[in-house]
Amino acid sequence: MDTVLIVTIFAIAGLLAVSAFFSGSETALTAVSPGKMHQMEKDGSRSAALINRLVSDKERLIGAMLLGNTFVNILVSSLATAVLEDRLGTHAVVIVTAIMTVAVLIFAEVLPKTLAIARTTEVALALARPITVVVAVLGPVVGTVQRLVWALLKLFGISGENKGIVADEVHDEIRGTVYLRHKEGAVERESRDMITGVLDLRELTVGDVMTHRKKMVSIDIGQETDEIVRQVLASRRSRVPVWRDEPDNIIGVLRTKDLIRAAMGNPEAFKGLDMNTLVTQPWFVPETMGVEELLDAFRHRRSHFAMVVDEYGEIMGLVTREDILDEVFGRIPDENQPRPALGLRPQADGTFLVDGTTPIRDLNRAMDWSLPDEEYTTLAGLVIHEARTIPEVGQRFSFYGFKFEVMRRQRNQITVLRVTAPENAEGVAATNASG
Repeated sequence: MDTVLIVTIFAIAGLLAVSAFFSGSETALTAVSPGKMHQMEKDGSRSAALINRLVSDKERLIGAMLLGNTFVNILVSSLATAVLEDRLGTHAVVIVTAIMTVAVLIFAEVLPKTLAIARTTEVALALARPITVVVAVLGPVVGTVQRLVWALLKLFGISGENKGIVADEVHDEIRGTVYLRHKEGAVERESRDMITGVLDLRELTVGDVMTHRKKMVSIDIGQETDEIVRQVLASRRSRVPVWRDEPDNIIGVLRTKDLIRAAMGNPEAFKGLDMNTLVTQPWFVPETMGVEELLDAFRHRRSHFAMVVDEYGEIMGLVTREDILDEVFGRIPDENQPRPALGLRPQADGTFLVDGTTPIRDLNRAMDWSLPDEEYTTLAGLVIHEARTIPEVGQRFSFYGFKFEVMRRQRNQITVLRVTAPENAEGVAATNASG
């Protein structure tokens, strides 16, 4: 075996090692947990800090890894072909291609990537410093390549302004991870609902979480003081909207604690008391306002109560800070409520009688269903939307794997529905047929 061949073999082995370095680095740094790295940096790890800086510009990082890996793989194949061409004759290209394909696949791709996946954190921390040097050296070339790539993509109408897309992808990734961990048993259902509830806030509007005007307790300020006091105490609310002349003319909000404070220490306090002095200015918000925006507004105004209006200024309902918290933690019934807030009653045959005004999001959370809630907020609204009409009592519908039967209707409002979930649909159908 001549000296040139020996040197070539060692050179090829070295180049394959370099290629393995690039392949393993790319896999480790793209698979490493950002949250874990940020925590390790906070705890004082310099390698974790380097990884966070590298990952913050993934396009530059991946570009440097691909550039180095591509260059090394082409170089090793060319070197092997040049040295072995004279020794293997006309079949050199075929033989060298076959050998180098196997060698690159095993030693420069599969082996380092498998190791990086099996020991992601350890590999990433160990390679953080050399990768930082490589990215710094290849940075100018990578930057030129990036500009060229985006220039080509713009010819096809693809822009680099994708911050919103990236944000959506991050939310979807978190949501998918939570559901996967719940399915594996690592995350409890309550924890899953809370995490996804926080993620859903950015997609919700005030109209999705408000208390509708039909369920809203309000008081006529023109009544006698004793009657107003009785109604406020009977409402068991901390804040009650008050109106004058007509229910849509909301003039303010009466706080129960102000009413009690006015009466403390003076049994005759309510006689001749002007209720207008206790009423605070109402705050109106549009039903299309985002829930996240409303939460920020509550914080800045140091308030947690607002009246909701539509585009014409008509009262649609009210919204409180507790309504937003319910979206995250689930509805917590008040100790004075005669029954749970969710209008759902299980039946012996596996079906459910559900109030038409029950929010779809509450049903999905309580029953682990997946009914869509993009178009309408309540279950009755969903049925009307899908039926394209206001159904009569006794009419049945089937969509999204569920069966719906209208049980009660009041004027144009569906008040009670019988719902059959997908897992019970066949059994209930068989029972009804036999009966």
